[in-house]
Amino acid sequence: MKTRVLLIRHGATIVSTQDPFAGSSNVPLSEEGRQQASKLAERLSHGRLDAVYCSPMDRTIETATIIGAPHDLKPTSIPGIREIDYGNWEGLEKSVVASNFSGNWEQWQEDPYAVAPAGGESGVRVLSRALPALLSIVEENRGKTVAVIAHKGTNRLLISSLLGLDVRRFRDRLDQKPAALNILDFDLHFKAFLCLFNDTSHYER
Repeated sequence: MKTRVLLIRHGATIVSTQDPFAGSSNVPLSEEGRQQASKLAERLSHGRLDAVYCSPMDRTIETATIIGAPHDLKPTSIPGIREIDYGNWEGLEKSVVASNFSGNWEQWQEDPYAVAPAGGESGVRVLSRALPALLSIVEENRGKTVAVIAHKGTNRLLISSLLGLDVRRFRDRLDQKPAALNILDFDLHFKAFLCLFNDTSHYER
Protein backbone atom coordinates (compact mmCIF):
# COMPACT_ATOMS: atom_id res chain seq x y z
CA MET A 1 0.00 0.00 0.00
CA LYS A 2 1.72 3.16 -1.19
CA THR A 3 1.18 6.72 -0.04
CA ARG A 4 1.61 9.30 -2.78
CA VAL A 5 2.89 12.79 -1.99
CA LEU A 6 2.57 15.53 -4.59
CA LEU A 7 5.37 17.78 -3.37
CA ILE A 8 4.86 21.21 -4.95
CA ARG A 9 6.65 24.53 -4.89
CA HIS A 10 4.45 27.61 -4.61
CA GLY A 11 3.84 29.76 -7.69
CA ALA A 12 5.90 32.80 -8.64
CA THR A 13 5.75 35.77 -6.25
CA ILE A 14 5.87 39.52 -6.70
CA VAL A 15 9.65 39.44 -6.05
CA SER A 16 10.53 36.40 -8.15
CA THR A 17 11.97 38.46 -11.00
CA GLN A 18 14.17 40.42 -8.57
CA ASP A 19 15.35 37.24 -6.80
CA PRO A 20 16.08 38.61 -3.30
CA PHE A 21 16.39 36.31 -0.31
CA ALA A 22 12.78 35.97 0.82
CA GLY A 23 12.60 32.74 2.81
CA SER A 24 10.78 33.97 5.91
CA SER A 25 9.46 37.14 4.24
CA ASN A 26 5.72 36.87 3.70
CA VAL A 27 5.52 37.87 0.03
CA PRO A 28 2.31 37.11 -1.93
CA LEU A 29 1.92 35.39 -5.27
CA SER A 30 2.10 37.47 -8.41
CA GLU A 31 -0.60 37.23 -11.07
CA GLU A 32 1.76 34.94 -12.98
CA GLY A 33 2.07 32.76 -9.88
CA ARG A 34 -1.71 32.49 -9.58
CA GLN A 35 -1.93 31.45 -13.22
CA GLN A 36 0.76 28.80 -12.68
CA ALA A 37 -1.09 27.44 -9.65
CA SER A 38 -4.39 27.43 -11.55
CA LYS A 39 -2.87 25.48 -14.42
CA LEU A 40 -1.46 22.93 -11.99
CA ALA A 41 -4.85 22.74 -10.24
CA GLU A 42 -6.50 21.97 -13.58
CA ARG A 43 -3.89 19.28 -14.25
CA LEU A 44 -4.51 17.66 -10.87
CA SER A 45 -8.29 18.06 -10.94
CA HIS A 46 -8.77 14.83 -12.89
CA GLY A 47 -6.96 12.63 -10.39
CA ARG A 48 -7.35 11.59 -6.78
CA LEU A 49 -6.47 14.03 -4.01
CA ASP A 50 -7.36 13.29 -0.39
CA ALA A 51 -5.78 16.20 1.49
CA VAL A 52 -3.76 19.38 0.98
CA TYR A 53 -1.00 20.66 3.28
CA CYS A 54 1.15 23.79 3.07
CA SER A 55 3.58 25.95 4.96
CA PRO A 56 2.10 28.93 6.85
CA MET A 57 3.22 31.55 4.32
CA ASP A 58 0.80 33.55 2.17
CA ARG A 59 2.37 32.31 -1.07
CA THR A 60 2.01 28.65 -0.13
CA ILE A 61 -1.44 29.04 1.41
CA GLU A 62 -2.75 30.72 -1.74
CA THR A 63 -1.16 28.10 -4.00
CA ALA A 64 -2.58 25.30 -1.84
CA THR A 65 -6.04 26.89 -1.78
CA ILE A 66 -6.09 27.06 -5.59
CA ILE A 67 -4.94 23.44 -5.91
CA GLY A 68 -7.41 22.14 -3.36
CA ALA A 69 -10.46 24.00 -4.73
CA PRO A 70 -11.42 21.51 -7.49
CA HIS A 71 -11.52 18.77 -4.82
CA ASP A 72 -13.34 20.89 -2.21
CA LEU A 73 -10.29 20.63 0.04
CA LYS A 74 -9.00 23.38 2.30
CA PRO A 75 -5.26 23.35 3.11
CA THR A 76 -3.86 22.46 6.51
CA SER A 77 -0.94 24.64 7.56
CA ILE A 78 2.22 22.82 8.72
CA PRO A 79 4.90 25.14 10.23
CA GLY A 80 7.67 22.56 9.85
CA ILE A 81 7.74 22.80 6.06
CA ARG A 82 8.22 26.57 5.89
CA GLU A 83 11.13 27.98 3.88
CA ILE A 84 14.67 28.61 5.11
CA ASP A 85 14.94 31.70 7.30
CA TYR A 86 17.74 33.79 5.79
CA GLY A 87 18.02 36.00 8.87
CA ASN A 88 19.86 39.28 8.22
CA TRP A 89 19.89 38.52 4.50
CA GLU A 90 16.10 38.66 4.16
CA GLY A 91 14.98 41.11 1.48
CA LEU A 92 18.49 41.61 0.10
CA GLU A 93 19.70 40.60 -3.33
CA LYS A 94 22.69 38.28 -3.67
CA SER A 95 25.08 41.02 -4.79
CA VAL A 96 24.27 43.07 -1.68
CA VAL A 97 24.73 40.08 0.62
CA ALA A 98 28.05 39.19 -1.02
CA SER A 99 29.25 42.74 -0.42
CA ASN A 100 27.91 43.34 3.10
CA PHE A 101 28.34 39.84 4.56
CA SER A 102 31.35 38.67 2.55
CA GLY A 103 32.81 36.21 5.10
CA ASN A 104 29.49 34.60 5.96
CA TRP A 105 28.50 34.60 2.27
CA GLU A 106 31.63 32.74 1.19
CA GLN A 107 31.23 30.12 3.94
CA TRP A 108 27.57 29.64 3.08
CA GLN A 109 28.33 29.32 -0.63
CA GLU A 110 30.78 26.55 0.20
CA ASP A 111 28.42 24.60 2.46
CA PRO A 112 24.82 25.92 2.76
CA TYR A 113 23.82 22.72 4.53
CA ALA A 114 26.04 23.27 7.57
CA VAL A 115 26.46 27.06 7.51
CA ALA A 116 23.60 29.43 8.34
CA PRO A 117 23.17 32.98 7.05
CA ALA A 118 23.75 35.50 9.85
CA GLY A 119 20.73 35.27 12.14
CA GLY A 120 19.11 32.58 9.99
CA GLU A 121 18.92 28.82 9.49
CA SER A 122 21.30 26.25 8.08
CA GLY A 123 20.09 23.46 5.81
CA VAL A 124 20.61 21.06 8.72
CA ARG A 125 18.15 22.98 10.86
CA VAL A 126 15.56 23.22 8.09
CA LEU A 127 15.74 19.49 7.39
CA SER A 128 15.50 18.69 11.10
CA ARG A 129 12.00 20.21 11.16
CA ALA A 130 10.82 19.61 7.58
CA LEU A 131 11.56 15.88 7.30
CA PRO A 132 9.69 14.85 10.49
CA ALA A 133 6.78 17.07 9.38
CA LEU A 134 6.60 15.40 5.96
CA LEU A 135 6.89 11.88 7.39
CA SER A 136 4.12 12.71 9.88
CA ILE A 137 1.90 13.66 6.94
CA VAL A 138 2.72 10.33 5.28
CA GLU A 139 1.95 8.44 8.49
CA GLU A 140 -1.42 10.18 8.86
CA ASN A 141 -2.41 9.47 5.25
CA ARG A 142 -1.43 5.86 4.65
CA GLY A 143 -2.65 4.67 1.27
CA LYS A 144 -3.84 8.13 0.22
CA THR A 145 -2.70 10.85 -2.18
CA VAL A 146 -1.89 14.22 -0.67
CA ALA A 147 -0.51 17.51 -1.95
CA VAL A 148 2.19 19.27 0.08
CA ILE A 149 2.94 22.82 -1.01
CA ALA A 150 6.26 24.11 0.26
CA HIS A 151 9.28 26.03 -1.01
CA LYS A 152 12.31 25.83 -3.28
CA GLY A 153 14.94 25.27 -0.61
CA THR A 154 12.77 23.07 1.60
CA ASN A 155 11.76 20.82 -1.29
CA ARG A 156 15.34 20.42 -2.46
CA LEU A 157 16.50 19.46 1.02
CA LEU A 158 13.65 16.97 1.46
CA ILE A 159 14.22 15.29 -1.90
CA SER A 160 17.99 15.10 -1.36
CA SER A 161 17.55 13.48 2.03
CA LEU A 162 14.80 11.05 1.02
CA LEU A 163 16.77 9.81 -2.00
CA GLY A 164 20.09 9.56 -0.18
CA LEU A 165 21.74 12.29 -2.26
CA ASP A 166 24.49 14.59 -0.98
CA VAL A 167 22.44 17.17 0.92
CA ARG A 168 25.42 19.54 1.00
CA ARG A 169 24.87 20.06 -2.71
CA PHE A 170 21.11 20.66 -2.51
CA ARG A 171 21.41 24.17 -3.96
CA ASP A 172 23.57 23.41 -6.98
CA ARG A 173 22.35 19.93 -7.96
CA LEU A 174 18.56 20.28 -7.82
CA ASP A 175 16.14 22.89 -9.14
CA GLN A 176 12.55 23.75 -8.26
CA LYS A 177 10.69 26.05 -10.64
CA PRO A 178 7.62 27.99 -9.47
CA ALA A 179 4.58 25.68 -9.18
CA ALA A 180 6.78 22.69 -10.04
CA LEU A 181 5.33 19.24 -9.37
CA ASN A 182 7.32 16.42 -7.77
CA ILE A 183 5.75 13.03 -7.07
CA LEU A 184 7.03 10.77 -4.29
CA ASP A 185 5.61 7.36 -3.47
CA PHE A 186 6.23 6.02 0.05
CA ASP A 187 6.05 2.34 0.97
CA LEU A 188 5.08 0.94 4.38
CA HIS A 189 8.59 1.53 5.70
CA PHE A 190 8.74 5.20 4.63
CA LYS A 191 11.08 4.39 1.75
CA ALA A 192 10.56 7.05 -0.91
CA PHE A 193 10.49 6.52 -4.67
CA LEU A 194 10.78 9.58 -6.90
CA CYS A 195 8.30 9.28 -9.76
CA LEU A 196 8.41 12.84 -11.13
CA PHE A 197 10.74 15.78 -10.54
CA ASN A 198 10.47 19.54 -11.11
CA ASP A 199 7.77 19.11 -13.75
CA THR A 200 6.10 22.21 -15.18
CA SER A 201 4.41 20.77 -18.27
CA HIS A 202 1.14 22.31 -17.01
CA TYR A 203 2.54 25.75 -17.93
CA GLU A 204 1.61 24.92 -21.54
CA ARG A 205 -2.01 24.12 -20.83
